[in-house]
Amino acid sequence: MTLIDSAYLGQLRCQSSHGPSGTLLETDAPTDNQGKGERFSPTDLVATALSTCMLTIMGIVAERHGWDLEGCSARVEKTMSSDTPRRIAQLTVWVTLAAGLEPQQRALLQRAAETCPVKVSLEGAIPMQLHWS
Repeated sequence: MTLIDSAYLGQLRCQSSHGPSGTLLETDAPTDNQGKGERFSPTDLVATALSTCMLTIMGIVAERHGWDLEGCSARVEKTMSSDTPRRIAQLTVWVTLAAGLEPQQRALLQRAAETCPVKVSLEGAIPMQLHWS
């Protein structure tokens, strides 16, 4: 169990504290929803959680096998709904795997990423498209 405390700071900004580490994170409402857009929005964090979870799980697998993932990256595009209620309508992720990986290594890393906890948690709730290169 992880405890995260959040507080409203005013002007559509919140600050959260990660219990185990004490790290602070601030969010803002996006400019298209009355905010300043000076920080990640809460829905940006959902998109970020997906891409970083995929990379983290691939990193765990790579470390277990002694593979170098330097150069591996992910880019995620979050599309919001145009109707109400406002929600994430789609997450599209482009993953670039490290150069020099063998086809079987790439396949194992892809399978691992596609079963990351965030993706599995969001499945059925938010449409997702994954692109691999």
